[in-house]
Amino acid sequence: MNMTDISREQDADHRLAAALAESFIGDVMTAVGLPASDAAKVARLMTEADLTGADAHGIFRLPQYVRRIRAGGVNTRPQISVEQTAAATALVDGDNGMGHLVVSRAAETAIALARAAGVAWVGVRRSNHAGTAGLYAAMPVAHGMIGLYGAVANANHMAVWGGSELLLGTNPLGIAAPSGQGPVVLDMATTVVSYGTVKKYALAGREMPEGWLVDTQTGGPLTDPKRSAEGLLLPIGGYKGSGLALMLGLLGGVLNGAAFGRDVIDFNYNQDGAANTGHFMAAIDVKRFVPLASFVAQTDRHLADLRASKRLPGVDQIRLPGDRRRECRIERLRDGIPLPAALLAQLDRLAAELGVRALRARPV
Repeated sequence: MNMTDISREQDADHRLAAALAESFIGDVMTAVGLPASDAAKVARLMTEADLTGADAHGIFRLPQYVRRIRAGGVNTRPQISVEQTAAATALVDGDNGMGHLVVSRAAETAIALARAAGVAWVGVRRSNHAGTAGLYAAMPVAHGMIGLYGAVANANHMAVWGGSELLLGTNPLGIAAPSGQGPVVLDMATTVVSYGTVKKYALAGREMPEGWLVDTQTGGPLTDPKRSAEGLLLPIGGYKGSGLALMLGLLGGVLNGAAFGRDVIDFNYNQDGAANTGHFMAAIDVKRFVPLASFVAQTDRHLADLRASKRLPGVDQIRLPGDRRRECRIERLRDGIPLPAALLAQLDRLAAELGVRALRARPV
């Protein structure tokens, strides 16, 4: 595991069965106005984020989502529309709905178009935060396809390389391909860590390592997560990460008529403004290039070669994209989703405010 990829296991004061998390999220989403079917879909995707180890994108986000919904920042009953613009392209207008619903529709559209045309590219505008990139990149894999997902983040926490003004987001990228063991999934932010990880450290009261954030005034390291508003996240690979975030912003934002740069609102502080979040979803039908079975067999062969390759001193195991995700899902389905006490307290307060049965009062 990468040292910056800190999971909630460190703060696992409680373990929560996945079914319990999903039912609680669904009830909360229904209580704030989502139709039952939409609430169930959001709950399923948020729980899947937790199961696959994306701790900053699952039930952890529920209080924030509720704040924005109750403030009027998110449309609980959107009329999501799809405009097919060519044989292999479409544009989804999310009508300011929950991002999970909007991007799911984009993924479904991309899969359907790619089934007919071999490849598809679907843009998204007027959406919201949708959780982890891997959720959506992996959706086409179940249909024998390669998935590609990108988005403009819901707040700017990075500067262009050499700058100090927050004009770029952590703009995530997800790529998934079929293999014999399940999807090979790359799910990454274009910053050293996601801002959700910073939030996790703040909730746990832990100091961050140097190299994640720098102070915008001094350029020196910033390690107190509660002072993160005074700093900016560093990009992966220096100027390369900054450039990648910029290009993903153009593809997810400008290309779709969605927010980018100065137009992005910080959804951590702006509760009632429409985010106009942009995403893109692409799907590639493998069998249009090689037989699916051949692709999977060759992928498995290459993955085996990589895992068995010589290691550097001190490295006990070579891990590939999707490995931790797969292992984490098995472990958490068995043992439960780790839940720190501070988050459970937030969820208890939320349940009381909304008149929803608290997690600890639910039958296991």
